Amino acid sequence: MLSDRIKLTAKDILEKEFKVSMRGYNQDEVDKFLDLIIKDYETFHQQIEELQQENMRLKRQLEEAQKRQSTPAGTTNFDILQRLSNLEKHVFGSKLYD
Repeated sequence: MLSDRIKLTAKDILEKEFKVSMRGYNQDEVDKFLDLIIKDYETFHQQIEELQQENMRLKRQLEEAQKRQSTPAGTTNFDILQRLSNLEKHVFGSKLYD
């Protein structure tokens, strides 16, 4: 699952503290950039959740559609026509071909 591979959460990013040095980065710029990352991260997480739910819904629909099919799996239109022809021959015999 994807959540098992994600190492950071939005909270982890928000709470990350960086050491300050004499020639360090401007802390306000870093904070603003991290805020943007957090917003994107939360958006991505929400989209992933929505897509996973949609995927599950579509899988259920596919399973239901497969259960509703009246023809066995692997049956083609040719197979159905061949069976119908054989049935007609059996029921009507040679009368059809006279």
